Amino acid sequence: MRKLSILKKIIILVLILALPGFLYYLLTVKGKNRYHALTVFGPKQVAKTSHKVNGKDVPDTIYHTLPAFSLLNQEGQKVSDNSLVNRITVVDFFYTRCPNICSQMNKSLDSLASEYGGNKLIQFVSITVDPYDTQQVLKKYSDQYKVPASKWLFLTGDTSVIYPLARTGFLVNAVKAGNEDFIYSDKIILIDGGKRIRGYYSATVSDEFDRLDNEIKVLLSEELMKNNTLEY
Repeated sequence: MRKLSILKKIIILVLILALPGFLYYLLTVKGKNRYHALTVFGPKQVAKTSHKVNGKDVPDTIYHTLPAFSLLNQEGQKVSDNSLVNRITVVDFFYTRCPNICSQMNKSLDSLASEYGGNKLIQFVSITVDPYDTQQVLKKYSDQYKVPASKWLFLTGDTSVIYPLARTGFLVNAVKAGNEDFIYSDKIILIDGGKRIRGYYSATVSDEFDRLDNEIKVLLSEELMKNNTLEY
């Protein structure tokens, strides 16, 4: 019985060690007709450095990344752009008094956040565009969802920080249009561990959440291979 138990543990360990490589192979080779390497969105620059490809020098590319920022979460804790480093982050913009689309969007995100609840590499971030949404308001709002604050951050801050961050960082709209009325993007944004934008998804289209789920898995394989980590 003891030998059987040891053998079982060895088999489980081998499967765990092999899983990241198998996922990467499955998604990028076997699944090439279904999955593609995810685009890096935003402006790009040609770097002065280069790397070798088949013996030839190929210029490196400098991709758009999110700028530095500091906001406050629903627990009253400061959250900066450093919280996004080496993690996959799913981001949306919303406000608590939004009459319809925000509720629909965050209910769908709640389902996704629950699905990835045990995965330390993935987090969710919702940023309010409404100054009314103080830390206390966000705390009450977030309590309707059962996802821990460490997994799903609801962020607030001065609009002089949030609006430019939306436009020049996440490359989406965010502006106050009138009393309790805001123009903001309904896009959900997928960010990789290098703070780069890897996908946009419409919150009003149900199929887009399926695509987001699939592309989270693609990006997860990429991050696991890059970081050589087994933290699921």
